[in-house]
Amino acid sequence: MTDTKPFAVITGASSGIGLELAKQFADHGFDLLVNAEDAGLSSAAATLRDTGVDVQAVQADLRSHDGVEELHAAIVSTGRPVAAAVLNAGVGQGGAFVEIDLADELEIIDVNIKATVHLAKLLLRDMVARDEGRMLITSSIASTMPGTFQAVYNASKSFLQSWAEALQEELDGTGITITSLMPGPTETNFFRRADMEDTKVGRASKDDPAQVAKQGFDALMAGKDKVVASSLKSKAQGVANKVLPDRLKAVAHRKMAEPESR
Repeated sequence: MTDTKPFAVITGASSGIGLELAKQFADHGFDLLVNAEDAGLSSAAATLRDTGVDVQAVQADLRSHDGVEELHAAIVSTGRPVAAAVLNAGVGQGGAFVEIDLADELEIIDVNIKATVHLAKLLLRDMVARDEGRMLITSSIASTMPGTFQAVYNASKSFLQSWAEALQEELDGTGITITSLMPGPTETNFFRRADMEDTKVGRASKDDPAQVAKQGFDALMAGKDKVVASSLKSKAQGVANKVLPDRLKAVAHRKMAEPESR
């Protein structure tokens, strides 16, 4: 990697929104360190290298403490200051809470919450020492509503949203910005992996991950606190969820996420 270009770190970058975010950074001249736990990371990294930037791929499983430490060690070993960090890795699981395996629910907490907080702690300390840096945290429109039949997933995103807003206030007046990206349902592998293809939201048309990523990148570069992406439908849902009672939002989410719903 060269020291003449800014350096960005993106987790969950093998596909979907994470890969599209990595493309945005590559298109804007950033060298990259990309992470995912799956083998698809290699082909994603090859695609990114075709843009002419340097790309280091670190296949590490962020479900574990050691996986996060391995990723951070790889970041440090580059000797590069992290100009921008995208904490995008996440998993989900649909279904009734009492029926989902406990291991699957705890995996959501481990990846979406524990790993994100762990990595952010390490990266933000370095950014604060330099008084410089940007961080994008992938939250979700799901953070704004109780997640009936996605109870732990939505709660994990609510945690991330609240946490991001607290960090924004703590770091106000410094050279570090925190931006939360709040996508609506997006055309990625999420719904297949979460076993939600037999739900209303799983079958419905979804937002374009490339458009979501562009809106997230633009918001990050502009230093915005958050962005609801990408379609007008998703933005309208975000506005409605500000005023609807939680009970009504829980009922509405049931209609979207209940298995075999129509």
